[in-house]
Amino acid sequence: MIICGGDEAGRGALIGPLVISLVSVKKSLEHRLAEIGVRDSKLLSRRRRENLYDQIKEICTEVKVSKIHPQEINESMKMGLSLNELEAVHVAKLFDKFNGDVSTLYLDSPDVIQERFGIRVNMLSKKPTRIVGVSPKGDKGVQYTKIVAAHKADSVYPVVSAASIIAKVERDWEIDKIADEVGIDLGSGYPADSYTIGVVKENLKNAALKKHIRQYWQTMEEIKQTRLVNF
Repeated sequence: MIICGGDEAGRGALIGPLVISLVSVKKSLEHRLAEIGVRDSKLLSRRRRENLYDQIKEICTEVKVSKIHPQEINESMKMGLSLNELEAVHVAKLFDKFNGDVSTLYLDSPDVIQERFGIRVNMLSKKPTRIVGVSPKGDKGVQYTKIVAAHKADSVYPVVSAASIIAKVERDWEIDKIADEVGIDLGSGYPADSYTIGVVKENLKNAALKKHIRQYWQTMEEIKQTRLVNF
């Protein structure tokens, strides 16, 4: 029996991509993830996450990653597509790439109504899926993947925790690449990081950095307004 877990990193970031990861593992091997110390990536240091990265890949059957870069996020928001909807599109596409039959897909839901994220993935995926507690039983003889979309899934299901670590490590590496490209230390890239905010304020006209910024974030609007007032 194969189970799959999905999570993201960089959802609320101002700089860099939203990184989504889905990993699959034999149900009989899931305990090994917990044994090596897999847990919610936010509770682990960067060094610890990177140490677990290769170990997770060794235990898991498949590991897949999708990166939603700021340009796509900006264009989607301009067209009125929510981040939840955009994330569901990428999760569904990523899940459709998995080989073999997955019995259950566990997702860390970003939606206020947790099941709604699962419903979106269900509608977008080409694979036969059912939402636990929502979908009807379906046709007999068809092997469905059960989708469990829940808040804090990365703290409950080791397979989701593993996905959260993969996503976080990949995002950290992306931020490193952007920093090298623009020649500026960017901090974490999150609005809560005062260093990141300071860097953005000082480099609003930097074209190399601009393409890596989510222009329609409320934080960005506040930065622009502050610059106008101070000017």
